[in-house]
Amino acid sequence: MAGGEVSDSCSTSGLTSNSGHVGLTDPQKSPEDENLKSPASQDTQDLKSVLVTSVLNLEKLDVDLYRGTHHWVPRTQRLFGGQIIGQALVAAAKSVSDNFYVHSLHCYFVRAGDPKVPVLYQVDRTRDGRSFTVRSVKAIQHGQPILICQASFQKLQSSPLEHQFTMPSVPPPEDLLTTEELIHFHLSKPDLAENAKKGLNKLLANEVPIEIKPINPASFYRFAPSEPRRLFWGRARGHIGEGNTKLHCCVAAYVSDFALLGTAMLPYPKYRAEFSASLDHAMWFHNTFRSDEWMLYECESSWAGQCVAHFSCAVLSSFTNLNQKYLLIPEEKWLLPFKILEIEIVQNI
Repeated sequence: MAGGEVSDSCSTSGLTSNSGHVGLTDPQKSPEDENLKSPASQDTQDLKSVLVTSVLNLEKLDVDLYRGTHHWVPRTQRLFGGQIIGQALVAAAKSVSDNFYVHSLHCYFVRAGDPKVPVLYQVDRTRDGRSFTVRSVKAIQHGQPILICQASFQKLQSSPLEHQFTMPSVPPPEDLLTTEELIHFHLSKPDLAENAKKGLNKLLANEVPIEIKPINPASFYRFAPSEPRRLFWGRARGHIGEGNTKLHCCVAAYVSDFALLGTAMLPYPKYRAEFSASLDHAMWFHNTFRSDEWMLYECESSWAGQCVAHFSCAVLSSFTNLNQKYLLIPEEKWLLPFKILEIEIVQNI
């Protein structure tokens, strides 16, 4: 079982990948070229370097055996589930030919991750076919698996049949505020309660390498009861670049475990989960995409009961190429217990 998202709202954390391990290459630049860059350009390059070299950077120990380290630990003091999923997909992708692209992955979290020690990723080359290739990955700590992942890779091919649901009608991202801008707006209110200020400042203190623009901020932040569904535009901060489909899929896998718990909590604005853990996680990749461009996230929780909630998240489009469905992400989380904030009474769901 892996730690869940940062909070019930929008905060997210380290999202990165390694260029050398999944095929991303940058042109060599002379020192003179670097010195001629504007400060803004230099900042972009610095951020890009962080995004593509840290969290998803795995050290090769042997054939099909890798080691990953941790760059962020959620408040649960367990490993963040998205990190383990993303690193497992990186390990699987290393053993696959360049002309195969990830088609789907299915993961089970079987033990809590220990943030004090690295994770080993052991890849089993389950099947190599002409159109599909399958890899099984175990994430291991203290000699025992903490995650079991199966990933399917497919050769890109044209299809005579194509259909999908219509994309929801929402405002474009340039018409909306980021989560940071929304927080600053509320902090500027003179009548804001002191406990609310503390909570908002905690959100600002979190490292947020994902840009998020909620479609409906009031629903996103659980100001009032609403149906367990929310939409937001999201993208990775910084420039990752074109031409590396596997890299963008690994980044998307890392991001995919964010913002799900808060969706199930939307009907219950007075409650918060004292503890949550991911149980299982699946993703389907329908088209190529760029994780550093705006994509619309439609998150829903179809059921909650017995301290478990089921989620699905469709990443429906890139703003530059509307009406393309890219990802489908169903997941279950374990929620235990719930607290009524006003009177500090612990209750099960």
